Amino acid sequence: MDPLIRDVSDTARWMAVYRARESEREDAAFRDPFARALAGERGERIAASLTFGEENAWSFIARTYLFDRYVSRVVKHGADMVVNLAAGLDTRPYRMELPASLRWVEVDLPDILDYKEEILGDAKPVCELERVRLDLSNEDGRRGLFADLGRRAKHVLVIAEGLVVYLMPDAVASLARDLAAPPSFQHLALDLASPGLIEMMKQSVGNAMNDAGAPFLFAPPDGPPFFSAHGWQPIEVRSILKAAGKLGRLPLAMRMFAMLPESDGAQGARPWSAVCLFGRTS
Repeated sequence: MDPLIRDVSDTARWMAVYRARESEREDAAFRDPFARALAGERGERIAASLTFGEENAWSFIARTYLFDRYVSRVVKHGADMVVNLAAGLDTRPYRMELPASLRWVEVDLPDILDYKEEILGDAKPVCELERVRLDLSNEDGRRGLFADLGRRAKHVLVIAEGLVVYLMPDAVASLARDLAAPPSFQHLALDLASPGLIEMMKQSVGNAMNDAGAPFLFAPPDGPPFFSAHGWQPIEVRSILKAAGKLGRLPLAMRMFAMLPESDGAQGARPWSAVCLFGRTS
């Protein structure tokens, strides 16, 4: 029998379930009309089997919302290309209000992009869309891609939602440096978790992720400043918990924690996660 989560790509089907549920609310923070079909029967089975997701759906919704906000803001301020690393089943170039002239580049493994294209069928993106089938662990391949994309744009925003948690610290540092190499790569948005939160996640779903060959690995003790030595300076750090509180998605027992002050530094054992926007280090 196949494991519930066969590989890291199945997490994309799992997350699509929560985007679909959010989209069906009257007060939806965003609407993804493709999420239900993309999640498919397997995504629904994963969601039904892992109570961690049911109990923490608020975090997935807030994370997506915060990435949407950063994309809208940076594009409004002049980004002419968005590069989405480990794009999975993301449908932002279909569901967001984006200029038709924007170039959107999705990078991921062939199987997940083939699946997405099959499900989306004849759906039309709102901007120029390109898909690149590449394993990001291929350093020569990604450096060549980044250099090519960097020559084709003046202001690139890179987004990496749900990616770095599965990488070793050295691999994250190497990826960050490669992203900083093209001068036109000006902004980077990604989500981070604290060591304390990672330990909680390992206790809840760690076995399933380990079996899928996708263990939780990256939770820098110094938080967002980890990236300062690798080409990227934090510009803005938005707590996922606080965002979920403002959206009215938090369980009652957690609402008082959303009132704590924002923090953008070292987190240690504190359960914490955020979506961070970085600019190039001067």
